Amino acid sequence: MSDIILDPNQDASAGQNQGDSPALELVPETQTVQAQAAPAVDPAEIIKDSDTQGFALDVMEASMHVPVIVDFWAPWCGPCKTLGPMLEKLVKRAGGLVKMVKINVDENQGLAAQLRVQSVPTVFAFKDGRPVDAFSGALPESQIQTFIDKLIGDAKPPMEAAMEAAHDALKSGDARQAEDMFTAVLAQDPTMIPAFAGIIRAIAAQGDFARAHDMLASLDAKTLAASDIQQAVSALELAEEGAGANTNGLDELQRQVDAKPKDLETRFSLAQAQFSAGDAEKAIDNLLEIVRVDRAWNDEAGRKQLIKIFDTLGPTDPLTVDARKRLSSVLFS
Repeated sequence: MSDIILDPNQDASAGQNQGDSPALELVPETQTVQAQAAPAVDPAEIIKDSDTQGFALDVMEASMHVPVIVDFWAPWCGPCKTLGPMLEKLVKRAGGLVKMVKINVDENQGLAAQLRVQSVPTVFAFKDGRPVDAFSGALPESQIQTFIDKLIGDAKPPMEAAMEAAHDALKSGDARQAEDMFTAVLAQDPTMIPAFAGIIRAIAAQGDFARAHDMLASLDAKTLAASDIQQAVSALELAEEGAGANTNGLDELQRQVDAKPKDLETRFSLAQAQFSAGDAEKAIDNLLEIVRVDRAWNDEAGRKQLIKIFDTLGPTDPLTVDARKRLSSVLFS
């Protein structure tokens, strides 16, 4: 994009776009936070209103130190009422790695004209004193996040780092600590569905199934249908099933399966016990064998259990990727 020369004497034209993307609010009943997930950032330091006179300092000078997103909006603009709060939420979530400046086009028409704002909302990204990216209209949240991620580059927002640490704690077996960390993240951003899903997983790992179900019952249908929540539900179901599995009898279950390879009920019990004991790979192998021998057995229990494991491990886990290929090979052979 070309250099900008500010001329407050020019006029701007502004049209109105249509769009709607209501923000989600989660209000879970969680325990007191005992772990600090990430330092909170004062919104006043990263989000502010500005005008033509303050533009050089608030945007061009500030962008020499941190990327600045400029939201051109108008009070009469419907889509602005959707985009603005969504931008603010994602900018706050970035934890200070990017700032946001809001410009009312009705009050700053010359500035809007200089930046060739033809409709609202229009959003610019400034870096090193220059505009580097822009879009118009109320984009979906995922596209806005991509817009911000591109600005941030390799830098990792504190909240993202906190989520990774919480997942690491969960994987290492410290479910209580993981719950505290996910809860701390959710306290900072009540709209972060992955944090809520992480809490469900952590509670399930602690064996407190009733509390997990109570939290899920508090969600509306749209939130409950979110992929992160559905994956957490799968993890909860597997944990509940695993609670009744006799992991101390793994050797005996294995002997029974070795003696009667087509005893699918015992093989299924073995898979449950193996997954509960942390051996997902062997559990997957036994479930795939059940599907190979009789895919319709027990209302397709083998395939359904595999899907739960895939959801629990996540779509990018190497075990999931490999097992999905093997399952497809079995089903379509």
